[in-house]
Amino acid sequence: MKNRIDIQISERPLEQKDCFDFVSDDSVGGICLFVGTVRNHTKNKDVLRLDFSAYTPMAVKEMHKIAQQCLEKFDIFKVSMHHAIGELGIRDVPVVIAVSASHRGDAFSACQYAIDRLKETVPIWKKEYFRDGEVWVNAHP
Repeated sequence: MKNRIDIQISERPLEQKDCFDFVSDDSVGGICLFVGTVRNHTKNKDVLRLDFSAYTPMAVKEMHKIAQQCLEKFDIFKVSMHHAIGELGIRDVPVVIAVSASHRGDAFSACQYAIDRLKETVPIWKKEYFRDGEVWVNAHP
């Protein structure tokens, strides 16, 4: 079978359509698409922008591992995971995950698993900028 996993870390703006198109197929009955966006607040503070950085070789390897786990744990067809690095403004998209499956339940479950694991294990960090300073968050692993 042709490639079922698409992983990208990019300094360019992410395109939801790229992930959607990769997982699309005549055999699938549903596609679950998660799009993370930069919000304008956190913990009662106004966020001005975010800056994402990554240890890219390890991040790609860990994202591929998560995608492979999705294929093993759920009855899905394909999975696409893209993450942006660099400075992002409010409403910009730092992460897109798409999962296709014959049935929606597996697509939803795999998509949620992928974003949860990505946030827990992938070496991507973000710095939040506020009017009165900045702070690093998601300092893992």
